[in-house]
Amino acid sequence: MAELPSRTDVLIIGAGAAGLMCAAVAGQRGRDVLVLDHANKVGKKILMSGGGRCNFTNLYTSAENFYSQNRHFCKSALARYSQWDFVALVERYKIPYHEKTLGQLFCDNKSQNIVDLLLAECRDAKAHVRTRCKIQQIEAMDAGFQLYTNMGKVFCQSLVVACGGLSIPTMGASGFGFDIARQFDIKVVPTRPALVPFVLQSQQLKQQQELPGQSLLVTANCGLGSFTEQLLFTHRGLSGPAILQISSHWHNGQAVEFDLAPKLNLPQWLATQCKLLPNTCLHKVLLKVWRKRLVQYFLQQRTLISKPLKQYSFAELAEIGEALQNWILIPADTEGYRTAEVTLGGVDTNALSSQTMESKKQPGLYFIGEVLDVTGWLGGYNFQWAWASGNAAGEVV
Repeated sequence: MAELPSRTDVLIIGAGAAGLMCAAVAGQRGRDVLVLDHANKVGKKILMSGGGRCNFTNLYTSAENFYSQNRHFCKSALARYSQWDFVALVERYKIPYHEKTLGQLFCDNKSQNIVDLLLAECRDAKAHVRTRCKIQQIEAMDAGFQLYTNMGKVFCQSLVVACGGLSIPTMGASGFGFDIARQFDIKVVPTRPALVPFVLQSQQLKQQQELPGQSLLVTANCGLGSFTEQLLFTHRGLSGPAILQISSHWHNGQAVEFDLAPKLNLPQWLATQCKLLPNTCLHKVLLKVWRKRLVQYFLQQRTLISKPLKQYSFAELAEIGEALQNWILIPADTEGYRTAEVTLGGVDTNALSSQTMESKKQPGLYFIGEVLDVTGWLGGYNFQWAWASGNAAGEVV
């Protein structure tokens, strides 16, 4: 196992999206850059993202798409390195991509294209990347930091923490970045899993045993959050974009309210159907809205009997429509960090400069990417934060 160089200008902990971006930008400025990662390969989260095609940014990125106790913190970095800047980089490398839905941009081929792009940028900038390197101790010195690792010790002038949050521990995620913040007396905002599926009680699952794999468009509401996207029934509970999005607003014990037909006013629609198709049974009419299994489930849950529409009064149809349209559910829990795409909370942004990502307490110490208390919506926003925060630190370290 080769030892590390004894000194470097910039040392970055974490060879993920933010860390590699920062390395490339700093190296382009002529800085001597070393990136260390404890994993056996770089960019693991990039590789698994977007079903293996990497949803690398979103065309509609703005500060409104992020959660933080300091909602203004992300504005500067996002303004100085926008989604258009990263799209231009992707196009420079001739990586084919497409817009899927709601401004989400994916590689046509595979996520490896983005990892290759970042590594090429690092090579061109003469930034060095080392894997399987475990950091054992960090000491602040007069003009930088001394790091002790399983590959030897190295001194750096600037130390950038880009080792992510707690989500998906099987890929090596840990709270190491938070430990570093605490070592230097920087507050860590309490964390929890985000962009994560819901788990339901066993009784609820028993009632839904015919539904795993079924999906439908819903509007999910919880707290201040409201998202109109697909819901997916699973063997453990509920998933799909609508659930992942609303999970960032959910706390244990809270109810989630669903509009199961967001494109319709179901009471009015049923009244219209009654005039057009008076002899058609309720369940058959509802097949225009949902698939057969879903219709059966929704009727059973509300103990509704299917009859020809003409056999209901308009008041009864309005009541039925209201009951079918709205569904209130209290999840048992989420699937936790095991499947969460990101970590909500993290290093307190009030302790950092929004221009540079540098600690206000410890000169030369920077935090970027998911380790910070900045969490984006589903759909490429978290990658855009990685690019923008990595760029912000890379311009000054």
